[in-house]
Amino acid sequence: MARIVQKFGGTSVATIERIKAAALKVKRERERGHQLTVAVSAMSGATDKLVELTRQASPLHDARESDVVIASGEQVTVGLMALCLQELGIPSRSFCGWQVPIRTNAAHGQARIEELVPDELERMLARGEVPVVAGFQGVTADGRITTLGRGGSDTTAVALAAALKAERCDIYTDVDGVYTSDPRIVTRARKLTRITFEEMLEMASLGAKVLQTRSVELAMNHRVRVQVLSSFAEQIGSDYPGTLLVDEDEIVEKHVVSGVTYSRDEAKITLVKVSDRPGVAAAIFGPLANANVNVDMIVQNVSEDGRATDLTFTVSRSDLDRAVALLNPLVKELGINRIRHDSNVVKVSVIGVGMRSHAGVAQRMFKALGDKGINIEVISTSEIKISILIAEEFTELALRTLHTAYGLDAN
Repeated sequence: MARIVQKFGGTSVATIERIKAAALKVKRERERGHQLTVAVSAMSGATDKLVELTRQASPLHDARESDVVIASGEQVTVGLMALCLQELGIPSRSFCGWQVPIRTNAAHGQARIEELVPDELERMLARGEVPVVAGFQGVTADGRITTLGRGGSDTTAVALAAALKAERCDIYTDVDGVYTSDPRIVTRARKLTRITFEEMLEMASLGAKVLQTRSVELAMNHRVRVQVLSSFAEQIGSDYPGTLLVDEDEIVEKHVVSGVTYSRDEAKITLVKVSDRPGVAAAIFGPLANANVNVDMIVQNVSEDGRATDLTFTVSRSDLDRAVALLNPLVKELGINRIRHDSNVVKVSVIGVGMRSHAGVAQRMFKALGDKGINIEVISTSEIKISILIAEEFTELALRTLHTAYGLDAN
């Protein structure tokens, strides 16, 4: 008998029919003798409607009251799921975040889980019952409802699995696993049977939208095995029909590159001929940090005389106008010649734990793209990834080219 947390995303509970189908998956696992805890998101589209209602009520709204409104989406779903389970003869009850309780900090809209107290859930499991927990929400020390940010239900599910010491956490979504690249663009992309926590964390942060980044980070920290699988595809004859997130030592044969991802949410800013003296970088990036503008890739080119430098970096497209507005007052103060910016760029990344032990990974990337006439504008690297910035028009060609170059194409 295993202890499993099953999480159903918004598309998986979008209608009563889909909630009933999800309840049947719970029943099937329970009939195998497993102890089940269920976490659910709001019905697909519900959260967006609730967010819009708060904006209509108060454009500059109190985030504490906004969280009360937005968290109500999951409250509907947990009740409906519990009812559907009861109709199948499965003893069940629903829990909002504050009833568990799932205690968080007071960062409303982006709260982080500080403690999950599983005592009542443990008692239910011991009685053979199935608790259904609302994802995406928690409660502060002073009793205020909080939400965990987009994709927060994944984080709730992993936190439940960690607190309950579950064997694994099954994330049911609208895709059947993690692919080597976006199968909508790279038709020869293939589903990965297993992927390391580190690789998935990089993929999630670099554009892959299968799992929320914080949930992967939590799973890695607590060593929670997470399985990604589809709510809509029945696959018989396999215990792990989706993709399983595991420790690196559980993967015997490590590929040099496990996946190729991309992110269109990029904009490039270049400060031309900045005075090259101590403190200039802090003066540039300080105002951006204070305004919560996240800076990603950074490249600096110093002139031959050492007096000036061109500084290039990226921000999200939504932050571009705000970033330029913050930088404009610094032009005279820091001796900046001019500011150039471009939002028609995309970040493409190759990821794989095998990079640690293989040379020539970057060279293969650069040669493959060069052969296709694709110019690389910015490069950044880490131990298990290489990211580049290229013109957006080359996105699809670059993804397919790199997917083939690293031997990821399905046979």
